[in-house]
Amino acid sequence: MPVIDKETIEVRPDEALDLTRLEPWLRENLEGAEGHLSVRQFFGGHANLTYLLDFGGQEFVLRRPPLGPIAPSAHDMGREHRILSRLWRKWDLAPRSYLLCTDPEIIGADFHILDRRHGFVLRATNPEETDGKPELCRRIGEMAADVLASFHMVNPDDVDLGDLGRPEGFVERQVAGWTKRWDAAVDKSSPDASAVIAWIEADIPTAQATTFVHNDYKLDNIMVARDDPARAVAVLDWDMCTRGDPLLDLANLVIYWSEESDSALWRMAVYIPTDKPGFPSRAELVERYAHKTGFDVSRFGWYEIFGTFKVAVILQQIYIRYLRGQTQDERFAILGQRVNALIRKCEELIARG
Repeated sequence: MPVIDKETIEVRPDEALDLTRLEPWLRENLEGAEGHLSVRQFFGGHANLTYLLDFGGQEFVLRRPPLGPIAPSAHDMGREHRILSRLWRKWDLAPRSYLLCTDPEIIGADFHILDRRHGFVLRATNPEETDGKPELCRRIGEMAADVLASFHMVNPDDVDLGDLGRPEGFVERQVAGWTKRWDAAVDKSSPDASAVIAWIEADIPTAQATTFVHNDYKLDNIMVARDDPARAVAVLDWDMCTRGDPLLDLANLVIYWSEESDSALWRMAVYIPTDKPGFPSRAELVERYAHKTGFDVSRFGWYEIFGTFKVAVILQQIYIRYLRGQTQDERFAILGQRVNALIRKCEELIARG
């Protein structure tokens, strides 16, 4: 009998994979796809669907986009496969992707098959991992900053990804693109974000460097070792990776980084349990990253506000699919409250100057 992984659950009925075509395709194309196939689902995340494929002890991961209509260029499995089939050569925290399938006849969507890494993810659901361990918490925070800095030091040319994305004008396109996504995903219950958008558009910084950008870097996208949670074993969720301004990644890490003094409003919006004794502050994360990379962080406030707005858009895109009945996952029912809280958070950060 296969060992049941703590990070997986029985596949949700409305998100089940149709194995009628998938299993034969896997056995024909994937080296190691032998023996009895069992499938479980990773429970983390709110967008892309991720499954554990176990062929009699030989494990792989299958990634596909969420159910229902998705925003153009979002949840790009082809991009994720291209990156992860190369990046692992120079940066060992990137799981290797083996195969990409773009045939809609197999499961109805693009998907790719990648390396299984063993570890766990620090979430609000496993507080015992860090409770009462301030020295460990400090090391985890330093690791999160150091991993990001090391990723941004990888030369894309060294992994045959020097043509990834369009870094020229990247931040400007990000602002325009996320604003457009917001407009497409809102309904009458959504908060008014016009003042926040106007502030963001008024003074866009000039990028000081071009590096890889993960575009969803945060603590719960880092898989850590069970014997030492301050040691990373993988970074997850690569479908938005590109080349561009690295401070966008730093902002994403900071946005999700909770502190003890945070208000209830901020906690509702984005919460990862880093508000315990020992964890570095958001300012300390920024300082450590700047020391490791040499990048100027004097305009980091703009990146933090734009990044907060971007998270609001991501959650609104998921929430509108729930409201339209395109997914039945009840975890999404409260996302409207979190979107409201994020827009209020942007307004508060702007007011602070």
